[in-house]
Amino acid sequence: MSEEDVERWTAAATWTASAELTPVQTLLWRAERHPVQSSTSTVVVDLDRAPDWERLVAAAEWGTRLVRRLRQRVVDPLVPTAPPTWADDPTFDLGYHLRRERVSSRDEVLAQATQVALRPFDRSRPLWEGVLFEGLPDGAAAYVLKIHHALADPLGTVQLLSMLQSGRREHTPRKPLGAEPATSVDADPVELAVAGLRVDVSTLPEAAVATARTLAHAATRPQVVVASALRYGASVRRLMTQAAPPSPELSPRTGKRWSFLTLDAPLDPLRAVARQGGGTLDDAAVALVLGGLRRYHERRGSAVPEIPVGVRVSLDRADDLGNRFAGAVISGPLAVEDPVDRVAAVRGEVLSLHTERALEVLDVAAPVVNRLPSFVGAAALRTAVPPDAFVLTLPGPPRRRYMAGAQVQGMYVLGPLPGAALTVSLVTCGDTACIGVNVDASAVADLEALAECLAEGVEEMVSAAPAADGQSVGPT
Repeated sequence: MSEEDVERWTAAATWTASAELTPVQTLLWRAERHPVQSSTSTVVVDLDRAPDWERLVAAAEWGTRLVRRLRQRVVDPLVPTAPPTWADDPTFDLGYHLRRERVSSRDEVLAQATQVALRPFDRSRPLWEGVLFEGLPDGAAAYVLKIHHALADPLGTVQLLSMLQSGRREHTPRKPLGAEPATSVDADPVELAVAGLRVDVSTLPEAAVATARTLAHAATRPQVVVASALRYGASVRRLMTQAAPPSPELSPRTGKRWSFLTLDAPLDPLRAVARQGGGTLDDAAVALVLGGLRRYHERRGSAVPEIPVGVRVSLDRADDLGNRFAGAVISGPLAVEDPVDRVAAVRGEVLSLHTERALEVLDVAAPVVNRLPSFVGAAALRTAVPPDAFVLTLPGPPRRRYMAGAQVQGMYVLGPLPGAALTVSLVTCGDTACIGVNVDASAVADLEALAECLAEGVEEMVSAAPAADGQSVGPT
């Protein structure tokens, strides 16, 4: 057992120890209307060989004991007086969550993964399902994991997978185990609701005093308070307003017909192009997708200069790829042909968002909305006009990883489609960018052409990278 494995597995044992869902997780959980307003992410892990089934089952048994959350279910209070809580599932059955099937091609893996993702979760059980697909050419296999946002967002899902995988192909006999819970908690919806009411009543005097202090403070500086409120409101309006008109080539959208596709790109050229344009890998990923969509619109004879694109904005630093982030929409420059110029244009759009005061408006509003019926939360999430595309970048494992003796050759995240025509996730996996694309098939007239154009967008971006001699790298 290597020191690196020990370090990762120890970290996994303490992963997401919170007893309750966060306000944003609660909002997504209660407002979910699957699949149109889904909070489900799917990960496709390419393996160089089919792992031994018994060994994979044993590894999953160990993983669910190490990460207790994988054996827990969500319990909602009878009325929304408190956040939902996690409780051990006394009927946990690994056989329900993990199974294997045979396929003949990778296209069939993606088609099957789509069907897995479109089936809603049994919300009375732990929120994950894994399927091993065997029978691929040359003995290869694929592992498909479906996971709910309440358990982990896409970033958390990649981190969890990376932590649980091994750094060696051989079996590790004595792996660490998570601490056994002192008692098995079986939360009751009525008791949760009553406990929430008790907390509300007990904190009422303190809340009243705090409100009175706030009002008194506001009364002494009315102009400052009003001006601050107006600036915040203006920021909310800008963030909720469409950044660019939606493309007619990416509508109408139903959100009910998902289609998965995957792409690969070498990471170093993407990073080089990002540096040339003064941007980050996130900006390069957005520019890459825009390059593909530009070609698609050209093929369709549609002249669209820009489209709304949803991006992840760091709340810490402009160039950060950390965990604190918010979603926002930029005007994606579709008419810019040069990849480097496109990265620079995207960077400028993202930087302009850092002046917005209301980037965390969802975190601020969620605790209030969660006290209302679930349909109110669902309506609130639909208030913002969705972009044509979401693009996000996720840090994956930096080194080679194995699952039950099979080497991980790629990791692709296929995110949900909350009103968008496509969601694109770029995962850094060693020296490769693994790009997963979920497309609303009802919004795209020619899926095959879109796949070809996105692949050409990858080649275009890689070709723009400078080689050691200062010349472009050229297509790979």
